[in-house]
Amino acid sequence: MISKFLNKLKSILFKSAVSPETPLKKEKKTIKSSKTKKTKTKTKTKTINSKKSIETLTTLPGVGAKSAKALYEAGFKTTKAVIAADEKELLAVAGVGINLVKKLKKLK
Repeated sequence: MISKFLNKLKSILFKSAVSPETPLKKEKKTIKSSKTKKTKTKTKTKTINSKKSIETLTTLPGVGAKSAKALYEAGFKTTKAVIAADEKELLAVAGVGINLVKKLKKLK
């Protein structure tokens, strides 16, 4: 939006016959495509890492796939983080009940 404003301002101030918008649009497209490629790579890596972390959380007693995913999304990325967490924090996670919290607290 700012670049459109600046281009318009340049064309008014310098009154050029050739519009400077065409080269800028081409540059933006190449920048966008390079950013997209990087984002796809990062997304794949994050997905793989999150799956591994969720699988690791399922090694805790009483933690299944659903509760592991809920714990991961709540910010508990490792088993140590789950074990060290306060009971109130764990109960705030959807899908985690008092019985699971009791099992996890026995691990301390």
